[in-house]
Amino acid sequence: MGLLSPKRLSVEDNYVRMTETPVSRLISSLAIPTIITMLVTTFYNMADTVFVSRLGTQASGAVGIVFSLMSIIQAIGMTLGLGAGNFIARLLGAKEDEKAQQVLSSAFFSALGIGLLLLVAGTAFLEPFMRLLGSTETILPYAKAYGSIILFGAPIMAASFVMNTALRSEGSASLGMRGMVTGSLLNVILDPLLIFTFDLGIKGAAIATVFSQAVAFSILLSFYLRKRSIVRLSFGAFRFKRWIYREIFTTGMPALYRQGLASISMIVLNNVAAPFGDAALAAMTIVTRTMQFLGSALIGFGQGFQPVAGFSWGAKRLDRLRAAYRFSLLTGVIGFIIIGTFGFIFAPAIMRFFIKTDPAVVEIGSLAMRLQSLLMPLQAVSIIISMLFQSIGKAKQASLTALSRQGLFFIPTILALPPAIGLLGLQVSQPIADLATFIFAVVMAKKFWRTTDAAMAFNSVDGKSRTDP
Repeated sequence: MGLLSPKRLSVEDNYVRMTETPVSRLISSLAIPTIITMLVTTFYNMADTVFVSRLGTQASGAVGIVFSLMSIIQAIGMTLGLGAGNFIARLLGAKEDEKAQQVLSSAFFSALGIGLLLLVAGTAFLEPFMRLLGSTETILPYAKAYGSIILFGAPIMAASFVMNTALRSEGSASLGMRGMVTGSLLNVILDPLLIFTFDLGIKGAAIATVFSQAVAFSILLSFYLRKRSIVRLSFGAFRFKRWIYREIFTTGMPALYRQGLASISMIVLNNVAAPFGDAALAAMTIVTRTMQFLGSALIGFGQGFQPVAGFSWGAKRLDRLRAAYRFSLLTGVIGFIIIGTFGFIFAPAIMRFFIKTDPAVVEIGSLAMRLQSLLMPLQAVSIIISMLFQSIGKAKQASLTALSRQGLFFIPTILALPPAIGLLGLQVSQPIADLATFIFAVVMAKKFWRTTDAAMAFNSVDGKSRTDP
């Protein structure tokens, strides 16, 4: 059976595949579907920006405002999804399949519930919420129109992240790819149709997004209902147990820190950019979306690395863990050198592709994009290190590396530099944060491997067979 085959494997066959297939081949096979999923998903985010930007600078700025809201929804889904997914991978590696089913079901229904609470609260306080996210007076009407509809997708978007991550963690990434890619492509098709043909404007973009998310949710859920997955999903397996949520949130907190702080940093960025005018806010929105798209391939690749790392740790195969880590680092750095070069060279053309009617947006965004592109290879190292810690349940290290980019470095930098040096401070804040994050992550990784090697040497001298430090 091919590695990319969507056919269901038995638990034992899956264990053999995850512990015996050469790591470079295994990671690549798991990464291909997730890379496609990430590229297409971020592409449809970009599509929203492309089509909405045709409506003007204020509409483009509104996308950036509501993007912060979508990041909050993603933070909920990714916290529960990655927390459950990495736990599931370790449980499957340890052959504790029933517990894996309980973890998945608990995370899924929790995501639905929390998403529903966000829908109710966000709708009740819509205008102050949009202002809090950084909306200016001229952008506010567009942000309210867009955000009021996006909120209805909160429960299904959060739950979809859980299902997609769980499928990837059990080694069924191609199934998750089908649902997410279908929804994303449908969104790209519906965007111009609803925005321009039916003359719904920015509301059309929001309707297209929520409808497409509902389709993706239905496809992913169907795999579980038709028993195409290895781990089962059912309400009967739901357990409100401390050991489940302790491990989900312990392992998933780095995702909350990373994605939650990404939301906060977007809010801070919007508020800091607003005094420089709608052009600056729109430019930074476009740059953020574009860099997300360019970086999504590495995120997808890293998500192929994570189940291998978690499975290897659970199976006490540190030799495979180290091999997977080295392969992922090398591939990530080479890939980001290529992608960063592309972003640096074509930055002005990319900005003009989004918006041609405002030269100030193009000028501001081009410099910001080029500066961020220069530091992309360093981002690859930071991301893989953070994913390593999260996959093997090293909560403290994973939390610190996840906190570092947006929390420890970007937010203080973006608050300090623009008031001190003006618009340039807005443009250089992210590259400075990326450099600091790289240094911090490398120090953390060296300490981890030094400790792990020492533990392995101790076990060898002591005559123990256990390799888990």
